[in-house]
Amino acid sequence: MTSEHGNGTRSSVKRWREMLASERDAAALYSRLAEAESGERQDIFRELASIELKHAAHWEGKLREAGAEIPAHGGPSLRTRLIGTAASRLSVKTVLPMIERAEKADAGMYDNDPDAAPGMAADERGHARTLAHLMDGGRPDPQAQIRRRESWHRSDRSGTLRAGVFGVSDGLVSNAALVMGFAGSGTSRTVTLLAGIAGLLAGSFSMAAGEYVSMSSQREMYQREISLEQAELEEKPEEEHAELVLIYRAKGLARAEAEKLADRIMSDREVALDTLAREELGLDPDDLGSPWGAALSSLFAFAIGAFVVVIPYLAGSGTAALLTAIVLVVAALFAVGASIGALNGRGVIRSGLRQVVAGAIAAAVTFGVGHLIHAHVS
Repeated sequence: MTSEHGNGTRSSVKRWREMLASERDAAALYSRLAEAESGERQDIFRELASIELKHAAHWEGKLREAGAEIPAHGGPSLRTRLIGTAASRLSVKTVLPMIERAEKADAGMYDNDPDAAPGMAADERGHARTLAHLMDGGRPDPQAQIRRRESWHRSDRSGTLRAGVFGVSDGLVSNAALVMGFAGSGTSRTVTLLAGIAGLLAGSFSMAAGEYVSMSSQREMYQREISLEQAELEEKPEEEHAELVLIYRAKGLARAEAEKLADRIMSDREVALDTLAREELGLDPDDLGSPWGAALSSLFAFAIGAFVVVIPYLAGSGTAALLTAIVLVVAALFAVGASIGALNGRGVIRSGLRQVVAGAIAAAVTFGVGHLIHAHVS
């Protein structure tokens, strides 16, 4: 009967069948995981399977409305059978990371789908979060506890520190490579100095513009996620309540305790939105990042890094300026690498040497290319 409709309907029917097959397969996967578990975790997987079956029923309804044939359930896919076998022979914990990554990849599949039923997008986004909590096994997050007690342990989610560190590193490496390329070509001190200043200015503003656009896009995306969550909280509080219960059960709470906690959270809409943003979306509403902060940090950081190799050519020229520039760049590269290592809890010496090697390779290559070009032209 689908041939009586236009191409749009035929393509829609094809997509609905694909969605139906995907949801059926997901339900079969969660059912197999439930068989390999027991107690509360088994109940959670069964509930996830029932949600996927509800989604499958929606696509069956769409096909039925279009007068299209509903395909018979051909059984789970090879991937589902393999994962189910691994879960039963080894453990569910072994296969959960793979499933969680797949759920994350598919989390937004219904966000802009006009044919999806209300709540389906929220269900899919919540599945990955629930699986992440199941992977923890309900254990507390020691890093989160430290962040709550000691603010100086908080990660730099604003992006300003990250942008600054990478700005200095990029400025050092890129401008050192540029200046070495001109120095290797045998050009005059004035030309080399102008190249270094041009590289400093171009790189600084390019980094700033890139960080501003990147952080603005990220902030807008996060704000949209939170606004969607707020709309769902206002329109479907029962579903959001059920989502919270599922999340806290996945953390290890019994159903009664999870429902009591969800009741308290849902009694205050602001607290509920903040909790859902953190637990379901993994976002901190109070720390979405500053585009201007990241942009200015990148601009000045890149300029500082790029200025190091320019300093010798402001006061001298020739071999003396070149050797001084090399010494300054190596020292700066080591300092930046060591600082990154210290911030990340890694070996300071190893991190510093790694940064020096990376920068030295880039500078050596451009110096060699510049020297070859000079030799060939002359």
